[in-house]
Amino acid sequence: MPRAAAAAYVLGVDVGSLMLRCRVYDKTAAVRGASSKKVETLHPHRGWVELDPEVLWTQVTDVIKEAVQAAGLQMNQIAGLGISTQRGTFITWNKKTGKPFHNFISWQDQRAAELVNSWNRSLILKAIHVISTIIYFLTWSDRYLAASSLTFTTQHVSLRLSWVLQNITEVQEAANENNCCFGTIDTWLLYKLTKGSVYATDYSNASSTGVFEPFQMCWSSVLSKLCSIPMSIYPPVEDTNHSFGSVDAEIFGVPIPIMALVADQQAAMFGECCFHAGDVKLTMGTGIFWDVNTGNHLHTPRAGLYPLVGWKIGKEVVFLAEGNASDAGSPIKWANELDLFTSVDETSRMARSVVDSEGVCFVPSFSGLQVPVNDPYACASFMGLKPSTTRNHLIRAILESIAFRNKQLYDTIVKEVRVPLTNIRADGGVSNNSFIMQMTSDLLNKKIDKPVNTDMSCLGAAFLAGLALGFWTDKEQLKKLRRTEIVFEPQRDSGEYKLAMDNWIKAVQRSLNWYSQTSY
Repeated sequence: MPRAAAAAYVLGVDVGSLMLRCRVYDKTAAVRGASSKKVETLHPHRGWVELDPEVLWTQVTDVIKEAVQAAGLQMNQIAGLGISTQRGTFITWNKKTGKPFHNFISWQDQRAAELVNSWNRSLILKAIHVISTIIYFLTWSDRYLAASSLTFTTQHVSLRLSWVLQNITEVQEAANENNCCFGTIDTWLLYKLTKGSVYATDYSNASSTGVFEPFQMCWSSVLSKLCSIPMSIYPPVEDTNHSFGSVDAEIFGVPIPIMALVADQQAAMFGECCFHAGDVKLTMGTGIFWDVNTGNHLHTPRAGLYPLVGWKIGKEVVFLAEGNASDAGSPIKWANELDLFTSVDETSRMARSVVDSEGVCFVPSFSGLQVPVNDPYACASFMGLKPSTTRNHLIRAILESIAFRNKQLYDTIVKEVRVPLTNIRADGGVSNNSFIMQMTSDLLNKKIDKPVNTDMSCLGAAFLAGLALGFWTDKEQLKKLRRTEIVFEPQRDSGEYKLAMDNWIKAVQRSLNWYSQTSY
């Protein structure tokens, strides 16, 4: 199929934790065609979360074909595509054959929880903290200040990859023979789309793994040595919008340029046009992600926020500070599966139908509790149940818990980030819940801007690809394309929630360290 003279559309693909989406955008950033599929996760053992790579590959090619067809277009009308992916979900494969050694291991996977806990309590890590602190006071280098508070989490690739190398003999042997490729989802899809001719990742995805050195902008030899990960298995790191090659013509009938790879939260940040230092993005999808643009200043973690590369475009490098919680959409999805409600749209109405939760508290901890609690062994729980508790009370407690986590994360950002905070922009499926949005605005005493299009990861990937193609000229043009649907403004004094939040914090404390370290 020959390429059309006027390829006037850009694709944004987003592989999220719950949904896989493709959107076709025209030059006004209007969605001309769309397709989505549920991401199929596997749970082979308690605490394990995996994705079948072949199923994922088929779903990605299907949504691209379906979105273009829904737009009434031909593939040769697509100028290029950008790919956004969930972070920290990885796979290893045979360099010679391209065959995976195992399924994708999700960022939600807890198999390395005991390893994480062991490392965080180890004398080696304590020694690193002490030595780094001494060097910091001698050099005043933020690099050593960051190392002085280094901790591991299950969400980072580092110790999950270490677990793979320790427990899957085939991977260890291949790594020893320099025949092992490691990649997050973006790297794997790029490899598959180009039929093995391109092996790479971008800075935003690399910085989200926990084995990347953001101060030096390269894979960390020190962390890799600590985790017994050979440096030879890492892919080359490229700019976020970059000519990564083209989709092999046999896949879609025409070679479509792949012009951007970007991690999903960084993509959403770009889609929200949070281009300036102090801009804040709140994404509520499967989890909650608060990101702050820190400009060209790399944030040094103190209370648990993680420094990331937002994007690298030529000489421009933008850094972010991020705090996250694993569970936002996931407890709502769970409640739906239990038939606590029939449609997500009715949950706000159900929550407002009661004055309060009647003392019921929900702890959203299906995958542990992250910043600022940091306990992978915390359990999800309802507390304060009574004979008079109704479904409406349960739903209200779930929605309140998400707003309370937002408050915790925002307070951590205010405490830790040195950049003055400006706009707060929200996206993700859960941002469509007006109860959560209004309560969050009240608790923070801040305005929150929600756009018309909440699929910001798709849009951000498309924006990045479009800039590289010359489809859009600059960021100023992109700002004009973003459209606000509603701005939530504080309606109640945050003090009115004090009793409810105090009770919720008590419930959180009683859910900590629930699972034994060997239960995973």
